[in-house]
Amino acid sequence: MKRWLLGTILLSAAFGADNRLSPEEAKAGWVLLFDGQAMKGWRDPASRTPPGDAWAIEDGCLTTRPGARLAEDLITEESYGDFELVFDWRVAPRGNTGVKYRIQRLIFLDESKAQPGPGGFEGMLGREFLHPRSDRAKMAEGARGQEYVVAFEMQLIDDDGHPDAKNGPDRRTGALYAMMPPSSSPALPAGEWNTGRIVVRGDQVEHWINGVKVLEASLSAPAVREGIARRWKAAPEIGRMLSEPKPVGPISLQYHGDKVWFRNLKLRRL
Repeated sequence: MKRWLLGTILLSAAFGADNRLSPEEAKAGWVLLFDGQAMKGWRDPASRTPPGDAWAIEDGCLTTRPGARLAEDLITEESYGDFELVFDWRVAPRGNTGVKYRIQRLIFLDESKAQPGPGGFEGMLGREFLHPRSDRAKMAEGARGQEYVVAFEMQLIDDDGHPDAKNGPDRRTGALYAMMPPSSSPALPAGEWNTGRIVVRGDQVEHWINGVKVLEASLSAPAVREGIARRWKAAPEIGRMLSEPKPVGPISLQYHGDKVWFRNLKLRRL
């Protein structure tokens, strides 16, 4: 554990600039998911219809634009089965984001066509999934929308300042969101850079924060299934996707409306 973190620090020092692979990393099969300059390898929201406004590139980082008309995650163009992902992340005070993997479905919601009813946000998503009314390409001028990513999520949040982190340990940094809590809290305070790592092999997952493994779990474990059933009680069709997940899918950086930054995103297939 300490050796892995030390190796990361030494490689960064030896090979300098952010968003680059060292010769050793390239030889080991790592690929760079972001070069610090362009959206290559990602589904650029600005190229969609209508253009999205949630993400930008700033000082060599992928960063969010709070208050976007179209709230949407930044999603990789490629899909992945078993993989190891490392990345640097930072949240502003009271910020909230995450990295989602094993993506099962995207559900677009035109807020002017939302279907209110029981079950809160999850219930509304379930109704949109079963009886779609929203079409991004046909949104009225001035209407707002969001695209929800059905997936498993490594939570990244201001544990001290964001209210959702107070809703239970399975909402804190490093958690498998709404399913399993992290075993410890090694994240630095909001505004400071942290390093994250996700390892996925079959249904086995690991979450690491700053070189510390904070979660190891099976996606089919009873606690995970109970978390899925609890959260998606009002939308069982969505819950079923997560209980019987496809083993391959894209990865996304979550847009939660807050200012966050990502850099040095590197992945290798396992």
